Order: sequence, then C-alpha cells, then structure tokens
Amino acid sequence: MAKKTTKKPAAKKSLKKKVVKSVVQKATKKAVAKKVLKKKNTKAVAKKVTKLVLKKAPATKKTAKKVAKKAIKKAA
Repeated sequence: MAKKTTKKPAAKKSLKKKVVKSVVQKATKKAVAKKVLKKKNTKAVAKKVTKLVLKKAPATKKTAKKVAKKAIKKAA
C-alpha cells in the first residue's frame, strides 16, 4: 500500500501537462464553436472543462479547476 501512495504525485504532474492539455483544448474548442465562450458564460465553460478533466484524468477538483481557468484565459 505504501508504494502506491508515493507514485500518485508524480503521476499527477505528468498527467496535468499531457492529458489535461488535450482535454482542455478540445473542451474550449467545443465551447468556442458553440459560441458559449463569452464573458458571461466563462463559469459555465469552466464547469464543463473541469468535468472533462476529472473524467479523463484522476486529478483533484482543485487542480482541474486551475487547469480550466488557465485554458479559458487562453481561449477567451
């Protein structure tokens, strides 16, 4: 059991960079395509992106939210 816990943080780091980037890009592209991404709707988009990130990646909600915020800033 102890070995598993030591592996987790390393997995999260690599996962954040590679998987999450592609997931977030897809999510933001979809949002832009549907014209959801406007100043009013950034929160809704953030929620969608965080959900997608959590689905594809075993990251915590906090990290997913951070990633989503960054992605939205880039996309908007």
